[in-house]
Amino acid sequence: MNTPATDAADSPARFLGVFRYSRRALDLVWSTSAVLAIVFGVFTVIAGVLPAAAAWVGQLIVDSVVAAIDLYAAGNRDGLVPVLQFVALEAAIVIAIAAAQRGINACQSLLRAQLGHRVNVMILEKALTLRLSQFEDSEFYDKLTRARREASSRPLSLVRRTFGLVQNGISLVSYAVLLFRFSPWAVLVLVIAGLPAFIAEAKFSGDAFRLFRWRSPETRKQMYLEMVLAREDSAKEVKLFRLGPLLLRRYNEIFEVLYKEDRALTLRRETWGLLLGLVSTAAFYGAYAWIAVETARGTITLGEMTMYLLLFRQGQAAVASALQSISGMYEDNLYLSTLYEYLEQDTPELEGSAMAGPEPGDGVRFDNVSFRYDGATELAVRDISFHLRPGESLALVGENGAGKTTLVKLLTRLYQPDTGQITLDGLPLDDWDLATLRQRIGVIFQDFGRYQFPVGENIGVGDVEHFEDEARWREAAEKGLAAPFIADMPDGYGTQLGRWFAGGRELSGGQWQKIALSRAFMRTTADILVLDEPTASMDAAAEAEVFDHFRRLSASRIAILISHRFSTVRMADQILVLEQGQVVESGSHEELMQADGRYARLFELQARGYR
Repeated sequence: MNTPATDAADSPARFLGVFRYSRRALDLVWSTSAVLAIVFGVFTVIAGVLPAAAAWVGQLIVDSVVAAIDLYAAGNRDGLVPVLQFVALEAAIVIAIAAAQRGINACQSLLRAQLGHRVNVMILEKALTLRLSQFEDSEFYDKLTRARREASSRPLSLVRRTFGLVQNGISLVSYAVLLFRFSPWAVLVLVIAGLPAFIAEAKFSGDAFRLFRWRSPETRKQMYLEMVLAREDSAKEVKLFRLGPLLLRRYNEIFEVLYKEDRALTLRRETWGLLLGLVSTAAFYGAYAWIAVETARGTITLGEMTMYLLLFRQGQAAVASALQSISGMYEDNLYLSTLYEYLEQDTPELEGSAMAGPEPGDGVRFDNVSFRYDGATELAVRDISFHLRPGESLALVGENGAGKTTLVKLLTRLYQPDTGQITLDGLPLDDWDLATLRQRIGVIFQDFGRYQFPVGENIGVGDVEHFEDEARWREAAEKGLAAPFIADMPDGYGTQLGRWFAGGRELSGGQWQKIALSRAFMRTTADILVLDEPTASMDAAAEAEVFDHFRRLSASRIAILISHRFSTVRMADQILVLEQGQVVESGSHEELMQADGRYARLFELQARGYR
C-alpha cells in the first residue's frame, strides 16, 4: 500500500503536501537551541545581502578606474583616491561575507551535534513507550531502521536548506533590483532558466525516497549479518561451522541488489541533470552576448557591463541554489515522514492507578485466560485457570512453545489477555499502577540480559530505584549465590563484564545465571518471584542447590518455576502440565505420579536417564 509520503511526487498537490513536516523541523530546531537558530538567521541575512553589494561596488571600481585613466592622462592624479576607497570597501564586504559564512558553518556544526542527539533521544524515548508485541513485529523494525538511519540528520538539513533558500531569496531580490535597470526581461530569463533542472531533481528525489523505503528490510538483513560476523557472542560458531564465507557471500549479494538500484537511479539522475543544465548554460551565454552587444553600442558603461555579467552569473547560481534548496527540502520532508511515522505509532493506554488490591493475601488468579500473538492463527494459551496464594509455589511443565513463558509475560502485563482475567489481591491487573505491579514481581527469563556493565550494575538492573546501591547488590548476590565468585574477581563488584570495553571479563554460563538470579532478589518488596528456566546452563546438582535455596528464600512469597528438570519441578506445591497452550494435567507431584499420565511418563523417562 502506498503511503502519503511515497505518493508525494505524483501530483503538485501531493508535492506541496509533503512540506507539512517543515514546520515541525523548524520547531524542533528552535526548541533545541533558540539562540543558535537566531544567530543562524542573522548570518543568513547578512550573507544574502552582501554579494549584491559587492557586485555594485565592483561596478564603481571599474567605472572609477576608467575615469581615473582619463584624469591621469590629463595630469590629474586625484582620480586614484576613489578607486582605492572602493577597493577598500569591496575588501571589507568580502571579509564580512566570509565571516558570515563561517558563522553559518559554526551554527550548523553546533546544531548538528545537538539536534542529532535530540532526535535520537526522541526515538529511544518512544521505544520505551511501545508494547512488547511491537518489538516482535518486522514492520516495526523497518520503521525503526528508517527513522534511525536518516531522520536524525534530516531536521538540520531541512533547516539549513530553509535558511539557504532565504539567503538566496534575499540575494535574488537584490540582484533583480540591479538587473531591472538593464532589462526586466533579464530578470525573467534568470528565473525561468533554472526550472527544468529543478523539476527533474524533485522527481528523482521522490524516486530515491521510494527506493529507500523499499529496501529497509534488505538493509536490516545486512546489519544483522554484520552483527553475526563481527560480534563475540557469535564468533565461536562462525569459526567452528565455517560460516564466514557463506554469510559474507550473502552480505555481498544483498549489496549487489541494492547497488544495482542505486546505480540505475544515479545514472538517470545525472544524465537528466546534465541535459537540463545545458538550458541554464545557454541562458547565461545568451545574456552574456546581449550585455556585450549593449556595451559595444555604448548603451551601458564598461563598469555596468562587468556588474551585470557578475549579477547574472551569481543570480543564476542563486536561482539554482534556491531551487535545489526547495528540491532538497522536499526530499528532507520525505525522510522526516519516516521519523514521525515512527514517533506517531500508537502506544498503550496505561489506565491503572491502584497501589493495592481489595483482598490482600488473595494472591494471583488466572480465570479462563486466552491469548493469541499478533499475526498468529492459533492461540498461544487457551482457557488457563489457577490460583496461587502467598507461600505457595507453582511449576509450569511442557515442551518448548507450550505457552509457559507466555503466561509469565501475561502476569507481568507485557501482554494483555484476549479473553479471561488475571487478578492480584482481588484486583484485575489492568487496574493496577504498572510501576507498582512490576515492583511486586521479580522475574528472571531464560534469555536474560548480559549487560556490558560492571558486576554491581548487572545486579542492580533488577531494581532501578536502587541501581547504584552497593549494599543492596551485596545482599542480592548472597541470595543469588553469586557472592563467592564475585569475591574472587579483581575489582569485586566494580569488575567490568563482557568483552566490549577495556578490562572486561567474561563469565561462564552458570555464573551469568547466578548474576541474573541475584537480580530477582534486588526487589526486596517483590512478593512474586518467577524463574523462567534461568538455570539451564547449570548442571543438575548446581540447579538443585539454586532451587532449594530459592525455595527457602521465597517461603512467604508466591513462587513460579519453569524448568525442564523434574527433580526441581517436584518441589512445587502445584504443577501445571501444558500442551499446545492448554492445561492437560494439574496437581502436586504425588497426585500427578498417581494419575500415571503425561507428567508421570515424562518424569520416569527423565529419571531413567540418571540411573
